[in-house]
Amino acid sequence: MYPFSFFCRWLVLGIAMVRFYIQKGTHRGLFRSVQKTLKFFQTFALLEVVHCAVVRTSVLVTGVQVSSRIFMVWFIAHSIKQIQNEESVILFLVVWTVTEITRYSFYTFNLLNHLPYFIKWARYNFFIILYPAGVAGELLTIYAALPYVKKTGMFSLRLPNKYNVSFDYYYFLIIVMFSYVPLFPQLYFHMLRQRRRVLHGEVIVEKDD
Repeated sequence: MYPFSFFCRWLVLGIAMVRFYIQKGTHRGLFRSVQKTLKFFQTFALLEVVHCAVVRTSVLVTGVQVSSRIFMVWFIAHSIKQIQNEESVILFLVVWTVTEITRYSFYTFNLLNHLPYFIKWARYNFFIILYPAGVAGELLTIYAALPYVKKTGMFSLRLPNKYNVSFDYYYFLIIVMFSYVPLFPQLYFHMLRQRRRVLHGEVIVEKDD
């Protein structure tokens, strides 16, 4: 069962994070300890875009969420090791984990036609705090990465070169940060509309994505 397999994956990751903190008593080194598992799970989530019809999720919403997370994992946290111990990294890791455990438990019980009210309530209430917290963690992490990117010139292409094209990863990250301004409200209000529809029975008419 597709949702149940993803629930188990994120539960394993969550348990690994809790166990690390209990054993070490600090968040330093946590990302490094779980990064292989995180990279596999989050990259594998690309399949979720294909399975939107199964889990009844908007293709646009899912695509934005999955692509932004893959970007954070591979092109920020993985590539810039100096920021891996930032508290903001742990913040978005915890938010992602709680969000996905809640979401996939909802999908699993829903497919079984046996959905406990608490699971439904958690699915459509936890995000009110988790979404802004996750976005804050991602933005603060990108901000922390900027000095290292500027200093090293990583992923940048300078002129002159044989392609006659220039690219500055530092300014690209700044653009990415500003892109959250229009994108986050759309995702957040989409979830608020879903919350009203599911928990309060309101009829919401939405445009096709």
